[in-house]
Amino acid sequence: MTQNPAAAQKKITVLNQHNEKLVGVLHDTGSMEIVVLCHGFRSSKDFNTMVNLAVALEKEGISVFRFDFPGNGESEGSFQYGNYRREADDLHSVVEYFNGANRKVTAVLGHSKGGNVVLLYASKYHDVHTVINLSGRYNLEKGIAERLGKDFLEIIKKDSFIDVKNRAGNVEYRVTEESLMDRLNTNMHDACLQLDKGCRVLTIHGSADEIIPVEDALEFDKIIPNHKLHIIEGANHCYTSHQTELTPVILPFIKEGLQHPAAERGH
Repeated sequence: MTQNPAAAQKKITVLNQHNEKLVGVLHDTGSMEIVVLCHGFRSSKDFNTMVNLAVALEKEGISVFRFDFPGNGESEGSFQYGNYRREADDLHSVVEYFNGANRKVTAVLGHSKGGNVVLLYASKYHDVHTVINLSGRYNLEKGIAERLGKDFLEIIKKDSFIDVKNRAGNVEYRVTEESLMDRLNTNMHDACLQLDKGCRVLTIHGSADEIIPVEDALEFDKIIPNHKLHIIEGANHCYTSHQTELTPVILPFIKEGLQHPAAERGH
C-alpha cells in the first residue's frame, strides 16, 4: 500500500433500507479496502475519536468511511433510543454501497453503542471479518436507570414514553416503549455466539470507563471465539486523555486482517 497522507475527503450519501439518506465522509486514499467507523449514542461521524482514527488510518494508506446513523448528525430519519439491529442494517446498506462501487469493506469499528452495532452486524451478515468493539455494552439491560430513572419500566408502561431532559429542563430526546423494548430485547450474548470463528474481534475498553464498566469487556472476551482484548489503563468512556493510545492498538489489528483475508482462513 502506498503512503498517501493527502487523501481526498468526499461527502457521500447512502440510502438505507427505509429510503433515508445516510451522510458520511470518505477519506479516500485510493485503496480498494475501506474501514467503516460507527459512532455511538447521540453522537456523530464528527466525534473526535472517529475523526482521529480516520486521519490516522488514512496516513497509513487505508481508506476510511465515517457516517451518521439516522436521526444523528446530517443523516435523515428520526432519532430513536433503541434501534440496535436497525442500525446494523444501516451499516449493511453502507457495506453494500461500497461493494457495488468495486470497493471492499474489510473492517468495521464502532464506539459505545456503535460497538454493539458492529458486533450485531457481524453476527447477522458474516461478510466483514475484522470487527473492532470500542467500549461496547455487554448487558443492554444495564445503564438504563442512570438515564431514565429507576422506575423507568413502571413509568413507560403507564405513559408509553419518557422524556429525557437536560439540567435546564429542556427535553433532549423521547424514549418510547417500543424503543426501550428494542434495547431490552437485544441480547449481545446470543449475538456473539453467532459470530463466525473466522471473524477476528478486537475489544478495547478504558479501565476508568464511567458509562460502561470495564467488566463488560471481560464478558465479551469470555464468549467471542476469535477475540483479542485490550484494556487502556486510566481511560474513560470517550478516551478524553488517551486518544493517542487507540491507533497503535487498532492499526496493527486492521493491517493483519488485510494480510490474511477471510478466503485464506477457509471462508
